Amino acid sequence: MPPMPPITQAILLLNTAFFCLDLALRGWVTQTFALYPLQTAFMPWQLATYAFLHHDFLHLFFNMLGVWMFGSELERLWGGKRYLQLFVASILSAGLSQMLVVWLLGSNGLTVGASGGLMGLLLANAIMFPNRVVQLLIPPVQLKMKFFVAIFAGIDLFLGMAGATTGVAHFAHLGGMLGAFLMIRYWRGQMPFGRRR
Repeated sequence: MPPMPPITQAILLLNTAFFCLDLALRGWVTQTFALYPLQTAFMPWQLATYAFLHHDFLHLFFNMLGVWMFGSELERLWGGKRYLQLFVASILSAGLSQMLVVWLLGSNGLTVGASGGLMGLLLANAIMFPNRVVQLLIPPVQLKMKFFVAIFAGIDLFLGMAGATTGVAHFAHLGGMLGAFLMIRYWRGQMPFGRRR
């Protein structure tokens, strides 16, 4: 295994540090830095800080496992600057999408987790390596990356539209994908952005 690149390593360390600090301070970090709906205690910095907070250890573990699995190669391919730009675009777009949905539904729930950023990394993998084969454990099948991500997005869209009350921010996941998609199109000078020089 190649060494973990520095931005991916920093994301993992920051998320773990915030999780441990929140445990030590009995939830104060989450209460202060989670993403609140506009009609409650929203502050602009929450659009970034929510992505470094997690409900429990499994939430943290699986998000960080995904960032490591799907982010490390992108960082080695693009370099730290572009990789960070894509990750930030994904979490901002995920946060804005979630805020819009929460506002439309009149909900007061908090949002935490790096899932939006992770979904952005997944979409970027599908764009960069569409025919790479992914081995799933449950069910034990192999899928090309483009189909794996399309199925993931479809499930999120279905559950979000169905109003599933699982505590998962499905539209934040889709928003993270949208942010990554737009960032890659911006880099390539594709619509809706003008041609870059």
